Amino acid sequence: MPQPNPLREALQSGQFCYVVELVASRLTRESRLLEVASQLARVPGVVAGSITSYAGGAMGHDPIRVGTAARARGLTPNIHLTCVNRDVAAARHALEDLSALGIENVLAITGDYPKSADASAEPPVFDLDSVQLVRMMDELRRAGASFWIAVAVSPFKYTEADCRYQYLKLEKKFAAGADYGITQLGYDVQKFRELRQYLGERGISKPVLGSVYVLGAKAAEKMSKGEPPGCWVAPELVKKIREETQAADKGTAARLERAARMVAIVRGLGYAGAYIGGDHQADHVRWIIKRSEALAPRWEEFAEEFQYAPKHGFYLGQSAAKPPVDRGMVPWVLDAMGKTFDVRTEGTLRRTLRSAFGWIDRHPAMARGLERVEYAVKRPVFGCEACGNCVLGDMEYVCPQTCPKHMRNGPCGGTSNGRCEVVDKPCIWVGVYERAAAANEVEELRTYIPPPDRRLTGTSSWINYFLERDNRPGHEHALVTIQPARTAARSETQDSTVETREESVRGAARRM
Repeated sequence: MPQPNPLREALQSGQFCYVVELVASRLTRESRLLEVASQLARVPGVVAGSITSYAGGAMGHDPIRVGTAARARGLTPNIHLTCVNRDVAAARHALEDLSALGIENVLAITGDYPKSADASAEPPVFDLDSVQLVRMMDELRRAGASFWIAVAVSPFKYTEADCRYQYLKLEKKFAAGADYGITQLGYDVQKFRELRQYLGERGISKPVLGSVYVLGAKAAEKMSKGEPPGCWVAPELVKKIREETQAADKGTAARLERAARMVAIVRGLGYAGAYIGGDHQADHVRWIIKRSEALAPRWEEFAEEFQYAPKHGFYLGQSAAKPPVDRGMVPWVLDAMGKTFDVRTEGTLRRTLRSAFGWIDRHPAMARGLERVEYAVKRPVFGCEACGNCVLGDMEYVCPQTCPKHMRNGPCGGTSNGRCEVVDKPCIWVGVYERAAAANEVEELRTYIPPPDRRLTGTSSWINYFLERDNRPGHEHALVTIQPARTAARSETQDSTVETREESVRGAARRM
């Protein structure tokens, strides 16, 4: 029998609700965060506090510890779980901790690329992306764990590839098992409306919370420069907020009024609730909620105020699609070869190649030599990093290892006008989308691509493919072995981990 969960219950019943974001930054003492949690728990309509992790790429307090302590103070936690520096095993252990602690609400996100002042530091680990993390959570859920899974989506993308891929990826997340979505922040009602229309046209009834950020001058200045990644504020809005700070209250009343109007707007547009960030003071949140309810009948009037967008931005159904790009010689040749020499279908050619590669595999020196030949061919053409789990054919011959986050199911939310958030170059998914559009194969981009089996790194993907060792669409290893008794019968190591975390929470509580 599921435990009471106000967030899940509100969304399932269609009750408009409020989730407030708590940034578990190192700059904020945990005792202060828990004091805020205690106050928010008494605000009518607030069904959860969303505890961030790796906000802006900077590691903060352990969100699981903070969330567990917040729950003890009456606030239902929604834990942000990122893929940053977690391999598959570490991600699973974190989820098992959450399950053992009885924390049901989890926001599955890839996470911002970590900031580091040390240029020589090892690159972060990104073994999973958010779609794969959702798939893992869904597999654990079918094994007996209780999860209510949230995912992020950014409708505030203003190039065709960025915009369409955000929605394609959201569909992948829902197909993988996500229960609801949360938008990233933006101040463009047309984009809020666009997302609702997109989901409606596809018959997707999953609830989505609209993000409402109480925007102050410092945050506006940073976001106007794209910090943190995926956040953007128009220069016109930055100017308006600067002017508001000249008031006696430093612009507080104007900020809260703007937030209340945005809550009224997302409610009027049919969103399931408001995800409030930027201000977690209980009295401010309470005022925003009451004011938004009073303004609700006038939401269409206020919608005209929020049209902050770049000039000539792309909108689905309104902007003309870009003319198809030239896919290039390589995709055309490889597609032609794939049709002429069909090795995906079981037949004489596939059996012959399986036998040949099996013989090579039994001779380690030859297998190593073949891997070096494969690498020498693929590296200059595709940027190959010898992952051993090649999915070039499923990604329009763009290698996912060339993405700093090694994403395999679409771009992260940090792209800006088709540019990568980490390095100054076009996002690889722009190329994937444009090639797919040129070949009239955009629908195929909805295919789920599983994470690579890292044990195969440095081995020949040709051998792994024909000997069925790799992890790819149509041949994927389950991230979780379904064992119904597993949740109740954790190993001693897992019990110890959970007990240690619970003791940490108790210790923190004693210190406050």
